Amino acid sequence: MAYILKTLNSWFWWENIWMPINCTWADFVDRDGLVFPKPHQLYATIPYAFVLLIIRFFSERYVAIPLAKALGIKNVRRVKPQPNPVLESYFRECSRHPSQSDIKGLAKKCNCTVHLVEKWFRRRRNLEIPTVLQKFKEKPWFYDIWQTWVGYPFQTLLPSQYWYYMAEIGFYWSLIFTLGIDIKRKDFKAHIVHHLAAIGLMSGSWCGNYVRLGTLVIFVHDTADFWLEAAKMFNYARWEKTCNMLFIIFSIAFFITRMILLPFWILRATLYQPTYYSTTPVIAYFLFNGMLLTLQGLHLYWGYLIFKILKRFVFLKVRNLMSLRFGRSIDRYIFLVKKKFELCC
Repeated sequence: MAYILKTLNSWFWWENIWMPINCTWADFVDRDGLVFPKPHQLYATIPYAFVLLIIRFFSERYVAIPLAKALGIKNVRRVKPQPNPVLESYFRECSRHPSQSDIKGLAKKCNCTVHLVEKWFRRRRNLEIPTVLQKFKEKPWFYDIWQTWVGYPFQTLLPSQYWYYMAEIGFYWSLIFTLGIDIKRKDFKAHIVHHLAAIGLMSGSWCGNYVRLGTLVIFVHDTADFWLEAAKMFNYARWEKTCNMLFIIFSIAFFITRMILLPFWILRATLYQPTYYSTTPVIAYFLFNGMLLTLQGLHLYWGYLIFKILKRFVFLKVRNLMSLRFGRSIDRYIFLVKKKFELCC
């Protein structure tokens, strides 16, 4: 039995599943000021609030940037090189500073001049250097989705990312543990699939150091959730107007984050951009994208339910306005119309 478990463990942690070619787990030992996520840290998943990250996001966007401008810190606009898979592959896998003979070979392979190849590498190297404004904001990948893959897989782990992951994974584990005692609603099975997919995605992205993209996925999901929970509380308290207002805010946030940002911004980064940087995607590429597409399918299902609730809500509002307008109950009006129709028949 011990041998079987040992074999399964070695298969599960096979490097070709989690990371690019020529990378091993030994490469992820902390060194030179770089800190990497470690699988055993997932045992420490305890619930922490994600409010601090939201506050940090808005403070960086609406405080840090204006403050930087006031201090005279300018955002240097760097020219991006033209997309070229051959040169990009060489830049990432071979060298950022090719020799003159290599430049001539690449120029011949790309059917362009040596000067254009040198210019491409110079611009590509400049993109790797963060601007002063980016250092001031600390997380450029939060705004430029391409930055999630810069330096992968050797991307250092930020303390905020560590605590954010620990809080989120612990929260979803607590939901799994209480499934047997929680009230079972219509979408009970969908919630089970969602919670398991969320834990699998976060744990897998942690082990494979896809933490930047994972942080964006978590944030997009969290943006709408607390509005729904607040609407539920006011609904239980029978504060109808407040509940309706919060539910409308939740619906807007849900459709923006999960019907627009997730499929057209984040899924584009997980499905398309890895193939741009590498022609040999690892097995984790298919596993993670499969779970993300599963989540998106659940979002479509929940979006349909939310739309039905909004439709019913708008219909009731229209009926109430018509009742006030004509000075009688619209229900009574419909009843009289039906009665007249029956008499005519």
